[in-house]
Amino acid sequence: MKYLQCILVIALFQVQGISQEVYFPKQHEAWKQASSNQFKLNENKLNEAVEFAKANEYSGSRDLRQAILKGFQREPFHEILGPTKKRGGPAGMIIKNGYVLASWGDTKRVDMTFSVTKSFLSTVAGLASDKGLISSTTDKVGSYVWDGTFDGVHNSKINWEHLLQQNSDWTGELWGLKDWADRPPREGGLDDWKFRKLNEPGTVMEYNDVRVNVLAYSLTQVWRKPLPQVLKEELMDNIGASTTWRWFGYDHAWTVIDGIKMKSVTGGGHSGAGLFINTEDMARFGMVFLNHGQWEGQQLISEEWISKATQPSVPNVNYGYMWWLNRKGNRHWEDVPEHIFYAAGFGGNYIVVDQKSGLLIVTRWLEPQKMGEFVKLVYGAF
Repeated sequence: MKYLQCILVIALFQVQGISQEVYFPKQHEAWKQASSNQFKLNENKLNEAVEFAKANEYSGSRDLRQAILKGFQREPFHEILGPTKKRGGPAGMIIKNGYVLASWGDTKRVDMTFSVTKSFLSTVAGLASDKGLISSTTDKVGSYVWDGTFDGVHNSKINWEHLLQQNSDWTGELWGLKDWADRPPREGGLDDWKFRKLNEPGTVMEYNDVRVNVLAYSLTQVWRKPLPQVLKEELMDNIGASTTWRWFGYDHAWTVIDGIKMKSVTGGGHSGAGLFINTEDMARFGMVFLNHGQWEGQQLISEEWISKATQPSVPNVNYGYMWWLNRKGNRHWEDVPEHIFYAAGFGGNYIVVDQKSGLLIVTRWLEPQKMGEFVKLVYGAF
């Protein structure tokens, strides 16, 4: 009798293991849909969430050049410096254990993704760390980049973690853009912003694309080749991504390394440029993080890095290494698990990762103020 019970228990675990098997789509393969009753969920509520996403399109212009200029009109000297592209309509995918539960819109259309690019940039830093190109994120960046970018009393204190967590308060100019002119305070004027008292690195988070681009420039020096090439060779080719994604820099953002002229890319798109990518390739990228850095048993980025990247920073409990965290803070989504983390970009571009449940959500062009409500609706279906 005990022997029979043991056999039944083993069989039960085997069935559970099969039901939890993760599917990884091959390159060019039509993404598999979840079969009927494969997962326990309320299809009506899931459809309600999808209809909500479709009905709450980002309110900005589909001509993203116009949306960018309007969205950042407060910034002095703001202009478009890199490529832009008119966007499509709402699109997205809801995936569990690799299987598609729902999708909407044109998931193969390539669009700008704005600050979702930052999570890709953070990943390039993680790949450098895994390969030993960066010994520690607490190393001073000036010991790797000696061309003056990190000279001075303040900038010489900045380490890789400060740049990744956006709390460096790096001061200076890169590609003709001044740090203080990016997302300036609502109070004061040019002189107040220009001659402000600098915050000690690691103490205050300030979302700032100039400093993010300093990170991209610094990583280009470390890798000694363009970051899009690094991303392609080290990650995107290994996950079967399409050949349609592109990562741009500003038109004039060129540097020379080893005698080769190469573009230094941006970590966002609010002056143009950044990552242009389709929904399905965003989902493939999210799947790597959903599965603790693995793709079909191959460890592409270390689990240690992902854990470090998704820890809250001291100044902002909702921000890690260019991943947003749903901890209780200023960006907390109510009735959504606190352990999730996500990439977020202008215009409602998101990659939401829940490692515990195997749930992955990708959205394009969903009104950002509606995102928390949308994610709540998705979780209400389970």
